[in-house]
Amino acid sequence: MKNDLVNARSAYIAILLLGIVSLMGDVVYEGSRGLVPDYLTFLGASAFIVVFVGRFGEFLGYALRLVSGVLADTTKAYWVFIFLGYGLILAIPLLGFTSLWWIAIMLILFERIGKAVRSPSRDAVLSIVSKGVGAGKAFGIHELLDQTGAILGPLIVAALMFYSGNSYSQTFSFLLLPFLILLAVLFYTYGKVGRKRPVDKPEKDGEKSGKLERVFYIYTAAVFLNTVGLIPYELILVKASTILQPANQQWIVPLIYTLIQGVDAPTALFAGYSYDKFKIKVLTLPFLLSVAPTLFAMVNADLTMLIVAAVFFGLVLGMQESIYRAAVSELAPISSRGTAYGIFNTVYGVGMLASGFIYGLIAALSPPYLFIVLYVLATQFAAVILLLKAYSKTAIKLENVKA
Repeated sequence: MKNDLVNARSAYIAILLLGIVSLMGDVVYEGSRGLVPDYLTFLGASAFIVVFVGRFGEFLGYALRLVSGVLADTTKAYWVFIFLGYGLILAIPLLGFTSLWWIAIMLILFERIGKAVRSPSRDAVLSIVSKGVGAGKAFGIHELLDQTGAILGPLIVAALMFYSGNSYSQTFSFLLLPFLILLAVLFYTYGKVGRKRPVDKPEKDGEKSGKLERVFYIYTAAVFLNTVGLIPYELILVKASTILQPANQQWIVPLIYTLIQGVDAPTALFAGYSYDKFKIKVLTLPFLLSVAPTLFAMVNADLTMLIVAAVFFGLVLGMQESIYRAAVSELAPISSRGTAYGIFNTVYGVGMLASGFIYGLIAALSPPYLFIVLYVLATQFAAVILLLKAYSKTAIKLENVKA
């Protein structure tokens, strides 16, 4: 009993330390993300470039995880990938030292590559240090701390922009401080848990190992369509920046991004509990809600409409980050779980890239509002149809298992 308490205490310490590392990382890069669209516009980038680069960065951040995860599993150098990935966050403070939009774009993409490099290894380490506590609790605590940083970061950036008189250079440069704190905590965390290594878990009795089944690919296709139809948050922020710029109130733009993250955090927690009860069919809710951000943001939007769009986007984002991936664990056998998440993240990233391209064109060409409505309804309706098909196949499989 005493050993169990000691092990649990050690596990919680490790989980909290990894969570604090993520928190500080989010203060830097999530703090910057609410300002980056406005900054790129200030440097001379077009709306198409701003939106497309934002989605392309997300694509890199997800698609490259398959590569980094395989390399980490092959080399077992998990902490090397963790340090390298977090180290690339340095690209964000360096934004304060450039006045060329194409260099700024390169730095932004470097940070996203860092996200892809560190995430699989970090999650692998987190899964092993959580032994005896429960992976659900571990990832829940980690997500809570992660989102705390995602809320604090934009607030700090908004305050810096306000007090510096909208100085982009000073604001980005200041983010070097939380980055250095991140490195200090990361080195301390490595000293505490660096010797722990992810290990393979044995298959449960009666659980089959093997290739991914068709239902997994149907579900992944549904998420792809849902992502393609969802408006990028960058476009919401660009439209808000356009409205606020004449009044010299750009400092409000990061607050809108903060609102997205603030809605995201409690939604993720609620969605997680809902998923445990209702399983994959609960995903019909975020799929249907994905229609709202586009409709509110693209209808000759004033600032109020854009804020409403941001709230709905936060609701969808909170569910994406908590229950979209939870479904993968039920649709893939343990022996193929890593491959499943790699494929899922890659397709998810491709969906973000396609969304950036399509909505970038919409922003540039300004098609009739009816066209936009038909597009978002068609993509989300098709996504729901595929999701229900995946749910029906899952339900049949469960009935067969019970029988």
